[in-house]
Amino acid sequence: MASDMFSLDGKVVTVVGAGAGIGEAVALAAAAQGAHVVCLDLNAGHAEATAARIVKDGGRSEAGTIDLGDETQIDGSFQRIADAHGRFDGLVCTPAINVRKPILKYSLAEFDKVVSLNLRGNFAALMAAGRLMTPQKSGSIVLFSSIRSIVTEPGQAVYSMTKAGILQLAKSAATEWAPMGVRVNAIGPGVTETPLTAPIKANADWYNAYAAKNPMNRWAQPSEMAGATVFLLSDAASYVTGTIIYVDGGWLAADGRFTPPGM
Repeated sequence: MASDMFSLDGKVVTVVGAGAGIGEAVALAAAAQGAHVVCLDLNAGHAEATAARIVKDGGRSEAGTIDLGDETQIDGSFQRIADAHGRFDGLVCTPAINVRKPILKYSLAEFDKVVSLNLRGNFAALMAAGRLMTPQKSGSIVLFSSIRSIVTEPGQAVYSMTKAGILQLAKSAATEWAPMGVRVNAIGPGVTETPLTAPIKANADWYNAYAAKNPMNRWAQPSEMAGATVFLLSDAASYVTGTIIYVDGGWLAADGRFTPPGM
């Protein structure tokens, strides 16, 4: 049946960044679709809270700690999941940081901090998942890019660079692993209310300017990123790989908001 294509029954899905924001929303949605969800986060308490919500709602979940700066820990965590469940079906990796500064005010230490998590950390998670998925000849990996992979603004140079890199990483991995039945895609959120964007929300002019730029005249909620992510994890996306789904409320479609007279 067509409805079954979107089911995640029987799948083991690991969500890195499940403790808050988009990662939390994705973990809850994947569980609602029947997946056994492994909630991983740098903050163990937050990951455990998400897993507890899933179990309370009748789902299956467990939690653990992960540091994307520790390759050995990533490999060990993923291997333990595969050993415990006999499979490693899905990986969603959401963590990123942003230091909003003009280029000439950036320090190389700040550059290294952003690149280390956004690129190196995601690359390490991708590799660890690929090592498990390619031998089993199945799996779906969803990385998180951004509208900043296409458009940018002052103060977003390094963040935008890393998000463009995430997109190219997903495309490259997809081309390498497609023959082994492993799909790799990206989600490109628009402006979304998460802990990462809290400084913007605290500034009314900044927050409202972003809302006004969007054709929908509002920000997204983390839960609105979950549908596209679950789709990419499911069999409904069995022929979808090496691409990105922008979930941006029309941000990239709009080149200005002036409505000509008479319309």
